[in-house]
Formats: sequence, C-alpha cells, structure tokens
Amino acid sequence: MEAIQEDLVTLDPVPWLSNATTRVHVLRLDRVHPLISGNKWYKLRFYLETAKAQGQNIITFGGAYSNHLLATAAACRLEGIRCAGIIRGEAPPTYSPTLKDAASMGMELHFITREAYRQKQVPASFSEANWLIVPEGGYGIYGMQGAATIPVSPGAFDHICCATGTGTMMAGLLQSAPGTTAITGFSALKNHQSLPQEIDRLLAPAARPYTIRHDFHFGGYAKYTPELIRFMNELYDHTGIPTDFVYTAKLFYGVRALLEQAPEYSGNLLVIHSGGLQGNRSLPKGTLIF
Repeated sequence: MEAIQEDLVTLDPVPWLSNATTRVHVLRLDRVHPLISGNKWYKLRFYLETAKAQGQNIITFGGAYSNHLLATAAACRLEGIRCAGIIRGEAPPTYSPTLKDAASMGMELHFITREAYRQKQVPASFSEANWLIVPEGGYGIYGMQGAATIPVSPGAFDHICCATGTGTMMAGLLQSAPGTTAITGFSALKNHQSLPQEIDRLLAPAARPYTIRHDFHFGGYAKYTPELIRFMNELYDHTGIPTDFVYTAKLFYGVRALLEQAPEYSGNLLVIHSGGLQGNRSLPKGTLIF
C-alpha cells in the first residue's frame, strides 16, 4: 500500500478557465494518494488518529461506488485499523469495482435496507465501545478539523470554490481560510437545501458569510448529462486535469459558467480538486478520454 504523499499536491494555473480579470488555479489534492484521494485523506486523518489512540476499530457508511468508503478501507489498511462498511441496499449478486476493492483491503461489508441506511442504523452485532463511527463522507468535527489542514496559501486567493456533498470540506475551509477570502460551494446533490444548516452545525457559532450554488448538480447526486461528459473531456483535452462526474466535473463546469456571467469573480480564484476519480468506473467504457 502506497503511503500518503502530501508533498505531491500542486498548485497549478489554469489559463483555459481564466479570463482578463480572473486568474484561476487548481489545488491538485487528487495527487495525495490513488485511493485515499483528495479531500478524503484530510477528512479522515483525525478519525484515524483518534481510533488508533483509543484502540478502536472504524465503521462507516457508503454506497456501491462511494469514494469515502474506498478511501476509508485503504486508510485503515495503511494504518493497521480494522474497519467495516455499512452499505446502502441489499447485497448485489456481483459487487461493484469499488466494493470489491474495499473488501480486498480488509473492509467488512454489511448491507442494510435503504430505510435503515437513511436512519444510519448500525447493526446490533457491533459494540459501540470498540468501534468509532465515522459518518458518511467523513462529516463531523474531526472531518472538519482535518479539512482545515488542506494546504491553502493564506491570503493568496480572493475566491475559493469547492464541490460539496456533506459540506465537511467547505466547513474546514471556512474555518481555516482568511476572512477576506470568499468561499463558494457547488452542491452535487439536487435540492440539498439543508446543506447550510449542516455546515453551520459544524462551525457553531456561525462563521462568516459564504455562498452555495445549487444550480450545477446536473440532475442530482451521481447524475450526469451528455453535456457534462463533453465538458469533462474538453477540460482534460485543454488542461490535462481529470475530473469525476459526481463532484469535480460539476465544480469546474460551474466555475467556468460563473466566470462567463459574473464580473464579481475577479482577482485570484482557487478551485479545490477533491479527487474521487475512481467513481468514474461506473461509466460505460470509452465514455471519457482519460
């Protein structure tokens, strides 16, 4: 298992997205690790540290192609921590590539009904005294504190843009970035109107103002359109930046759209590449050029 390599994170200019008034850079967190990809490492780091210090195992939640689930399995293997994953839905006759990889790294897979999953029920066979529960997507104080260690240069950017699922990474950025930096999150979920409350719950008392865009989800979580796929290929062709259709492609698409129509996005703008490229394995072969 490869070690985490935070020194491989780069800050790259993206002239293809920039314009006369806005200089765009991308923080390539996807280079941290091939499996513990991007922001997943930062959101997990203090959960892992706590589990090791307290002699606990880790249990978490995810779907068949969950980046978080695979990252947790890989991180626990790297740290020598026993782990289990609670999977949404009945056990399929054939596991997805993500679930196969998670199981191959020692993660115990437990399938529960969708209703039980919505309630985040943990099977009675698990003893809470021995298991540290990591919420879906690494949500929680530990996840936010880890996200606050994402290496963003203080004062270097007027705007930071990131994809949002649970809002954990965005909460960490709000905690660590200078108050003069405007932060915008691009929701990957449709009608996720509770997202501000989930972010504020982590940051209580409330942090400075921020913006969430709900208009670039392309149909909802893990949904996509031919237009989004075309953009992913176009972005890669011009910049060499690979994206995933669940989170980062929608982020980059939204940034481009806003730069075309919103003059207030001027100065230095940072896009956080949060990794998760393995999620593209659910796409038909040949869909992407990378």
